[in-house]
Amino acid sequence: MGEMLQPWHLLLLGIVFSFIVVPLRVLPFWFICAKAGFSPWLSLLYLIPFGGVVLNFVLAFGQWRVAPIPQAAWPQRPPYPPQA
Repeated sequence: MGEMLQPWHLLLLGIVFSFIVVPLRVLPFWFICAKAGFSPWLSLLYLIPFGGVVLNFVLAFGQWRVAPIPQAAWPQRPPYPPQA
């Protein structure tokens, strides 16, 4: 009858695992790179060995080309008591 776990089972498991894990690793960095002003295609570095390390260094030490968003704050109150 044979063994229960054949080599092609491991291959199939690896393919299914990669279809689940790769988008979960690449997709967040796609948006991070886009918001940082880099090309979102840099997120595909996660597909090659040590590419994620390179991408982390690029994001950590690169110059982000985005304008800061003004922070929402409470409106300035007039001084009390009102001065004439």
